[in-house]
Amino acid sequence: MRRNDLLTPEGTRDLLFEECAAKRTVTERITRLFESYGYSEVITPGLEFYDVFNGKVRYFPQETMYKLVDGKNRLMVLRPDSTMPIARLAATRLSSVELPLKLFYNQNIFMVNPKDSGRDDEIAQSGIEILGGNSGAADHEALVLAAKVLAECDGDFRLEIGDSGIFRELIAQYGCDEKTAEEMRESIENKNFPALRAFEDDNPTARALVELPRLFGGFEVFGKAREFLYGEIVGRKLDDLEKLCGELCGIIPEEKIRVDLGLVHKKDYYTGIIFRGYVEGYGQPVLSGGRYDTLLGDFGRGAAAVGFAVNVEAAANVLLQKDRAQFMKSPDVLVFGEQGAEIAALKHCGELISEGKTVFNYPGMHIDLARKYAKEHNIGRVDIVYKDGNLMSEEV
Repeated sequence: MRRNDLLTPEGTRDLLFEECAAKRTVTERITRLFESYGYSEVITPGLEFYDVFNGKVRYFPQETMYKLVDGKNRLMVLRPDSTMPIARLAATRLSSVELPLKLFYNQNIFMVNPKDSGRDDEIAQSGIEILGGNSGAADHEALVLAAKVLAECDGDFRLEIGDSGIFRELIAQYGCDEKTAEEMRESIENKNFPALRAFEDDNPTARALVELPRLFGGFEVFGKAREFLYGEIVGRKLDDLEKLCGELCGIIPEEKIRVDLGLVHKKDYYTGIIFRGYVEGYGQPVLSGGRYDTLLGDFGRGAAAVGFAVNVEAAANVLLQKDRAQFMKSPDVLVFGEQGAEIAALKHCGELISEGKTVFNYPGMHIDLARKYAKEHNIGRVDIVYKDGNLMSEEV
């Protein structure tokens, strides 16, 4: 007996009407922005070999990926991330293309999330990757483009910026095992202060790690951070991050920028700046990205890189919350062809479309039902095409 033929898998959903229109609008806006800055579009396969996501600096936990086998019994996955396949692409088909490469994509990723987490397992993403070139210039461009993308969703946005290298350096100083490091990373990422209290001791590095998620806010965070964070490497990273944020204020309003030294993303390949974008009315990040300088080398083409991805459906939801009506547009004209005038009705539809109108060719059998349909769907005009060639228009 079929039990699931009327259901969608957990973590997925059908999109209807204005949801599709809003998603298409977001994708088109972002694509125009990326193309205007000279980015070239690429599309990677939805199916990838498991090995692409299980390397030295690109480990994805098995339980987070949808897996299957191909005809040769090789382990494959539904693409859980777009950056790694693009790194693979840069090292293979694009290996002879001179760096820097500036690429963008519009494609879905698939991640297994905990049951009842409320997170989607299938996520539509648009994003960019800047491979090679001057790291400072690339960081500036990625962050400015991120702000522009967020502004396309809502003028009330914030861009949170941190540096993943600070956490890595503190963990190296602390000298804990891998399991403890992951527990601390997860607690810091989730700002789980009760869990972090278990790591408190007299060790100044442990205290610095515990304080990381509290180091969030405006540019005053840098002064507070220097009270807890020590060491030449950490100090240099703080100085570089403060300088970067200050420079961004020449393009992005300072009030839109937030410093978050507790950003320690679960993706292990980030090595430098890390950032997330939020907009008013949506609690989860709409955008996330960062610098990854070792990932391409893991595929055989050493180069520094930076990029970000936009959750397109999250951005579309923001637009729908602001003005759902703009995505619920009705056709301008309903065209009804009486029996024997079907071809003439389609010809009339073509003429209306060439005039810039949108049409709905009604497939029903009775004009009264066509009028009723037009009224229910806010179509203001009905054109009746008769088999003798006559045409009559009615306002509804």
